[in-house]
Amino acid sequence: MGNNIRRNRTRSALMAGMSMLIAGGVGAAAAADPVSPATEQQLADTIAAGLSQPVQPIAAQCGSGSGVGSGISAADCGDGSSSGSTGSTASDTTGFGPADTTFPGAFGYSLQHPDVAPPGTNNWNCKPTAQHPRPVVLVHGTWENAYDNFAFVSQPITSAGFCTFTFNYGRSSLLQGGGLGTLLPGIGGTGDIPTSATQLQTFVDRVLAATGAGKVDIVAHSQGGMMTRWYTEFDGGAPKVDHLIEFGATNHGTTLDGIATLGRTVNNLGIDVLGLVEILVGHGGIQQTIGSDVVTRLNANGDTVSGIDYTVVGTKYDEVTTPYQSTFLTAGPGATVKNITLQDGCAQDASDHVSMMYSPRALSIILNTLDPVQNPSLQCTANPWIDTGSSASGGPGSLSGAGSSLSGGGGSSLSGGGS
Repeated sequence: MGNNIRRNRTRSALMAGMSMLIAGGVGAAAAADPVSPATEQQLADTIAAGLSQPVQPIAAQCGSGSGVGSGISAADCGDGSSSGSTGSTASDTTGFGPADTTFPGAFGYSLQHPDVAPPGTNNWNCKPTAQHPRPVVLVHGTWENAYDNFAFVSQPITSAGFCTFTFNYGRSSLLQGGGLGTLLPGIGGTGDIPTSATQLQTFVDRVLAATGAGKVDIVAHSQGGMMTRWYTEFDGGAPKVDHLIEFGATNHGTTLDGIATLGRTVNNLGIDVLGLVEILVGHGGIQQTIGSDVVTRLNANGDTVSGIDYTVVGTKYDEVTTPYQSTFLTAGPGATVKNITLQDGCAQDASDHVSMMYSPRALSIILNTLDPVQNPSLQCTANPWIDTGSSASGGPGSLSGAGSSLSGGGGSSLSGGGS
């Protein structure tokens, strides 16, 4: 009976909290024949497995509680977490969660441990090396948090020799306009996006102060990508960011599978439909729709700022950033842009908006971008969550399968177009 209660609870959490996000766990797979879609029961069982795992305690050096004004006691750890002025807060992580290969599993774990960090992150005593002089900051997306967004990629980045940091931003309540997602523990990225950008500003400054580095590299998902661009455009972040690596970023807004486009058309007729949508997706969600004031202002002076290199990854099966090509950027003066479609040269990777952060190919793009000498090739394999028959150690779905060359040949080139 206890298992039935747990399954019912996790299924309810799935349906209530992830309809916007992990529909791709089913939808993308269904679109990519012959990969079999995950069933609702598989999703519920995976979330339940995440719920059952114990939290790993943090060493007593730099931990702090979450919430407004939470401080850090050690001198190397910065001045405490930031808080928003318009109904959202940023918070530090407490403890570490285990590595995970699926978003549903990590999501289930974070329901009971909403403030944990993904493995390998937030060692505030880490000092960059000459080989890897810039810390890496991981920035989560809407309705996500630091752990469930990066539980797959964080440890490999750290193990590759990088000081890796992350935090939770944009946490708000239902009354503050954060939408229904805020009813679930640990949900972030729901508050006002410009306010979240100031929270990122504070966190990056803490990382630079603790590590002594002059710049950071940022790996961002979904809203995290476009919010980081707001930080570099309007909050003084341009000289502090060397490389911005984005996955499914809502750079030019999204139609939310057409809902937003229809809603804005109706709004123009004098009926506030988008106001109703905002109740569901939250203030941060509605600000990412095509034609919003935030999207319009963000792109008014072009897609990029001088001095930053951009790597922008989209997936054909994205059901949140729609159309998926809207994620891609055009380089302006003093900037470089590499637009990559995840399936170019690797059709078997059917990752969607959320599962792409659990894609071995996406991880290889991150590592190649950060250190192309040590990571010259891209992996090409099916996403282990979408294709449950794939293997992590050999065979057709292996993580060690043939990678695609950056210089062409049989694989996709990082310099190729993303459209």
